[in-house]
Amino acid sequence: MNEEIIIAGFGGQGVLSMGKILAYSGVMQNMEVSWMPSYGPEMRGGTANVTVILSDSRISSPILKKYDTAIILNQQSMEKFEESVKPGGLLLYDGNGITRHPQRKDINIYRIDATEEASKMNNSKTFNMIVLGAYLKIKPVVSMDNVMSGLKKSLPERHHKLLPLNKEAITRGTEIVKSIQTV
Repeated sequence: MNEEIIIAGFGGQGVLSMGKILAYSGVMQNMEVSWMPSYGPEMRGGTANVTVILSDSRISSPILKKYDTAIILNQQSMEKFEESVKPGGLLLYDGNGITRHPQRKDINIYRIDATEEASKMNNSKTFNMIVLGAYLKIKPVVSMDNVMSGLKKSLPERHHKLLPLNKEAITRGTEIVKSIQTV
């Protein structure tokens, strides 16, 4: 198994955290892992992305031009990374603020309305966990137990009381993800 992922959106959406949780989860499953963040100096409100590679074998390089999966959280990222998904790959996007929806016919496309769902949960900080749940529903590359262990490892101890809310958000993401196109 080798899964090459790009997660991209605005700073403050939990892009880097989502990647870190996936990376920790892979480590807990004895996978080879690469986590490579990229963000502008403005951080919150600026663009941010992270490349995560999860593999059963050694990873030769963390630098990628094509991805198995792109998780897109804003229009700028859609424009930048839609063409970077390998044919037959996966593009998962949050519909909020997307003005030009994915156009490709050779990839699997899923939509998650995570912004709307986080609002219904009265906690905008659950946004990235809803998206993560949607991704893991489509591609269960790591187990839920390891995701929760990764989440616990990445959250400061003072925030561990939020673990049940995050688990609820992940579960909700698995329930509301919509297939737009499969190839």
